[in-house]
Order: sequence, then structure tokens, then C-alpha cells
Amino acid sequence: MINAQIQARRTDAIARGVGMMTQVYADRAENAEIWDAEGQRFIDFASGIAVLNTGHRHPKVMEAVRGQLERFTHTCHQVVPYENYVALAERLNAIVPGPTPKKTVFVTTGAEACENAVKIARAATGRNAVIAFSGGFHGRTFMGMALTGKVAPYKLGFGAMPADVFHAPFPVPLHGVTEDDALAALDKLFKADVDPARVAAIAIEPVQGEGGFYQAPARFLRRLREICDEHGILLIMDEVQTGFARTGKLLATEHYDIEPDLVTMAKSLAGGFPLAAVTGKADIMDAPAPGGLGGTYGGSPIGIAAAHAVLDVIEEEGLCARADQLGARLKQRLESLRDDVPEIADIRGPGFMNAVEFNDAATKSPDAAFATRVRTEAFSRGLILLTCGVYGNVIRFLAPITIQDEIFSEALDILEASIRAAREA
Repeated sequence: MINAQIQARRTDAIARGVGMMTQVYADRAENAEIWDAEGQRFIDFASGIAVLNTGHRHPKVMEAVRGQLERFTHTCHQVVPYENYVALAERLNAIVPGPTPKKTVFVTTGAEACENAVKIARAATGRNAVIAFSGGFHGRTFMGMALTGKVAPYKLGFGAMPADVFHAPFPVPLHGVTEDDALAALDKLFKADVDPARVAAIAIEPVQGEGGFYQAPARFLRRLREICDEHGILLIMDEVQTGFARTGKLLATEHYDIEPDLVTMAKSLAGGFPLAAVTGKADIMDAPAPGGLGGTYGGSPIGIAAAHAVLDVIEEEGLCARADQLGARLKQRLESLRDDVPEIADIRGPGFMNAVEFNDAATKSPDAAFATRVRTEAFSRGLILLTCGVYGNVIRFLAPITIQDEIFSEALDILEASIRAAREA
């Protein structure tokens, strides 16, 4: 079989540390569907880990990329700049919430955006320490790993992490951490481990991605904003996974009445092309000296062209409202299974950034094995799902927001059948 042949070659050629969830190899894709090298069809509820909110190969995105390919593919913006970089920065500056004037820098990956946000925060404040949250994910570079609040598999075997990075518990009542608990722990961190006068920034995902799709409560984020203001700390909102209509807003920060100091973005920003950004308050963004920010491929003209098209598609096709509609249908379908599936511990998520968490029916402890059975069963039926969470017991749903109604209905039928089959296994 073709997939098996490629897999044998992969084992010999690719480093073991590059994990792989499936052993089928993509041949082509369209919107919410993927066909593998053997012609098998799959409905894609992973979207390359939240990269394809506008679907595989959206016609408008493809047209924009083809147009840019005909003009030029690379100059390095720091050497010979180009106007569409400036225009996209202007669009993101207008999108990020808050009245303060904004500025933007483009890089290539979400991890790189998080790294640069820390650099900017340190340059702006003259401080070193950074606080992140348990369960958070901010990338696989060394600062990204340090910020990430999950050891396996991201930190295993890589030695000491960068200094002056601290973690506070993220409020997850399902796991015994209330908003008040999380705030008290942060206060204790300031008393026992790090002087708040040394803290440059607090970084948080408004909805944790890899951590389990737990949404930060509004009261908690407002209080976090107040704490930052009290101590001169910058608030970094990591919107790498939450951004660009996934939560029913263009950015998840719009669900809260706060203005962040810095926002990191990537993934669905460019519809499958590598592009990331840091947007923040102009005076903060201007703290690093010329040459302190950038990168050879940062703000690739191809990715920039794709991102302009993505923003147009989101507006023209009403994808924020569409996300709310799809998420409501998905959660309603999952809720209908509660009586028959006692392993369902929680169903959650704003917009179309949804998850279902499974616990053992008897012990009520996290049941990663059940989540794995659901994912494996769904895959055997042609539906690609992703697990996540500190305990590995959460299935997250990241289908393209452009998914056709009939394919979405088909996927929901497969999901229900897979959950029921997992109970019988």
C-alpha cells in the first residue's frame, strides 16, 4: 500500500521527535476534505491545528497567492520592503481591540511571535521576568517551551529552560481551580517567588489551545488587566490559536472589555501559508532598536497576500457568525449524548472553538483512553480529530468555518457513532 511504503521511508528519513498522529499521507485537499495517497477521503476536523479557518485552498486565497507569485516571492522586507506588508500591518492595527495607537511586526511562526512579544516587553519595561499559566502552550522554541505550562512532550529531555519564567494556575473549576484560587496563587507568586516590579509581562491564551480549550473567565481577565496596570506589567494575549473568527469574534480578546498591550497571532492568519504577527501599543512596539526585530522570512510577501485574502473572506462570508452557528450545532449534538454517555464530563468553547472532555464514568478521573478510542474510531470512519489537554482526555474540534452544511452533518453523525462505539469497546 502506498501509505505504508511512504511510512517506511519516513521512519528512515525523519527524526523521531517529529510526532505524527496518523499514518496516511495527504495527496490533495479542498475546504474541509482531504484525500490521501491511496484516494481515501477524510473530513478534516483538525485544520492543520487551527490553521485553516477559511478551509483548504479557499479560491480567494489561492487567487491572491497566484497573483503575488507572478510579481515576486521574496526580497526580505528589511532589505527591499513592499507595500502589502504595510497595508496588512494597518489592518491588524485596526483590528486589535483598544483605543491606543498600534504597530505591528511580522514573523513566520506562532512560537516566533511569542518570542518576539517577550523581547518587546523586556525592551519596553527594562524588566526580565515573565509569567505564564499552567496548561498554556506558546511554542517549541526555548522561550516558547519555558512559557508553555505542560511538560510532556514539549520539555522532555531538553534541559534547563530560560530563567525568570514563572507559572500560575489557570482557572479551571472542572479541575478544582476557581478564579479566586488562580488570583490567590498569582498573589502568592508575587510574595514568594518574584517581585512584581521585576515582571515584564504576563502571557495568557484567552482560550487555552493545547491545554484543553478552557476559556479564561471575563472577571479573571479583567482582574489580570488591573494587576498588570497596578505593577507596570504588560499583558500579552496569545491569539495564535484563537484568532481569526474561530471563537465567533475576529480575535477572542473582543469577548472581553480589556485592551491588551501586545497580541500574538499566527495559524489562520494566512490560510495555510506561514505568517505570524505581534501587534501592540505603538510606544511599546517601538521599544526595540532598529534591527532588533525581524527575520529573513518574516512577513513573506506570499503569506501577506494570503492574509489579506483571509481577512476579506472572513468579512465577506460572515465567518464570525458562521462560527457561532456551527459551534451551537456541535455542542447541541454532544449535549444530546450526555444521558447515554456518562463519560462526557464537559462540553465547552466559544464560537467554533469547541471541546468535549471525558472522565471515567465510575471514578470521575480524566479518561485519556476513552478520548483516544473516540479519535481512533472516528479516523477509521473518515473523520480526523485531535486530542488535547494536560491529561490527554479532551477532544478539540477545529473544522474549517467554511465547511459545507452537508459535510458538517456527515461529520456529526460519524462523531456520534464513534463516541457510542468507544463506550462499547
